[in-house]
Amino acid sequence: MQTVGATDTELTSPGDGSLESPGVAVIGTGYLGATHAICMAALGFRVIGVDVDQAKVTALAGGRLPFFEPGLAELLTVAMETGRLSFTTDFKAAAAHADVHFICVGTPQSADSPAADLSHLEEAIRCLAPHLVHRCLIVGKSTVPIGTAQRLTALVQSAAPAGSLVELAWNPEFLREGHAVEDTLNPDRLVFGVASEWARERLAACYAPIISHSTHVIVTDLPTAELVKVAANSFLATKISYINAMAEVCEATGADVNLLALALSYDSRIGGRFLKPGLGFGGGCLPKDIRAFAHRAQELGVGQAVGFLREVDAINQRRRQRTVDLITEMACGDLTGVPVTVLGAAFKPDSDDIRDAPALDVAHMLHQAGAHVTVYDPQAMGNAKVAYPDLGYADTLEAAVTGAEVVALLTEWDVFRTADPVALGELVARRNIVDGRHALNAAAYRAAHWDYRALGTPTAVVRDLPPVLAADGIKVLATP
Repeated sequence: MQTVGATDTELTSPGDGSLESPGVAVIGTGYLGATHAICMAALGFRVIGVDVDQAKVTALAGGRLPFFEPGLAELLTVAMETGRLSFTTDFKAAAAHADVHFICVGTPQSADSPAADLSHLEEAIRCLAPHLVHRCLIVGKSTVPIGTAQRLTALVQSAAPAGSLVELAWNPEFLREGHAVEDTLNPDRLVFGVASEWARERLAACYAPIISHSTHVIVTDLPTAELVKVAANSFLATKISYINAMAEVCEATGADVNLLALALSYDSRIGGRFLKPGLGFGGGCLPKDIRAFAHRAQELGVGQAVGFLREVDAINQRRRQRTVDLITEMACGDLTGVPVTVLGAAFKPDSDDIRDAPALDVAHMLHQAGAHVTVYDPQAMGNAKVAYPDLGYADTLEAAVTGAEVVALLTEWDVFRTADPVALGELVARRNIVDGRHALNAAAYRAAHWDYRALGTPTAVVRDLPPVLAADGIKVLATP
């Protein structure tokens, strides 16, 4: 494995050593694919996006995003106006246009096991391969089990007229929903899993504008590139579940998990990022990726090495039930008929993605326990109504909290973080609030006569310090 910079990169096209930029195809126009296609066009490449879903293709070709991502809709408009970006369902047209094909289809969890479902990925290869008649590079960006690239190489070379002239590389994505444009155009690193120098050169040509800004490029083999993404997600999930495990201990002892996390964060070996207690993680990546990783490791005979990931997953799931328990406690032990407002539906702010969303999982559990649940989210309402039609929904924050006996903040949108606790207090039936994300100003809510609760913190927090501490001039850092 080596690290190379812009000065080490020769931009050559197949066969002739010219500096011509490659034609780019992006197979799959969901969240990852649409983002990648739009950003590649913004970088100056001729890009064709391909999908079997005509509705997605029609929407994107008309300048409409089928999902919410800050800044991407504006970038789509600019890219379409340049004429460098188009969308189609025609794989033959994509093969004729491009010599680099990025595969960006989903790899969700299988319906009957923790394994990754690779059917969409395999189908994309089968649709594209028969039309590959010249030397080209297929670049996987989807998150896959180790060994997938080797198997797909054999599949595509046996089905493509160009045979072994078709190479396969792996270039994992590291997008954060809500920050996808920034993460695509200004990534902290690029990983090139390649089997030849020619493949490295093709990838370097595709990312030349980004590499020119001294972005770190890690050139490695295919299995390592496949492993990078699942290893990164597993580490982040572990860090989140660790602090939530500490929250469980804090709840049993009366300690404050926020102050604990603050103290830990000043250790440079640990750091504060992702050391945030609360409801836990969700979305379309971390939960299914750690399960698929543990499953694949078991298949490879090294399941014990990542056995801890099953406990990471279990801790994460327990946070959801503990949130329900906390809300139930505030309702005097019985949720039957209690109006509960859930603030948030997306798995994180600045997104409309509800895949494995903790907020909606909790809302559904509350509904099953007999509560009258009302949900509000600034962007994810449409998706939530389709997935959970039995829940109640409101069109505004104010409408959502009106008459509530318990309010639960479960997705930390800014509109919730900055809401006035005094004004909200005038609308609710009872001033009970559960802060599932440690996102609110606890002192402000308590000052407005709310009963404020949060996972891993004492019911009442005393901030007055003993006189000796104040007299000694010790600088005390505390969370609100």
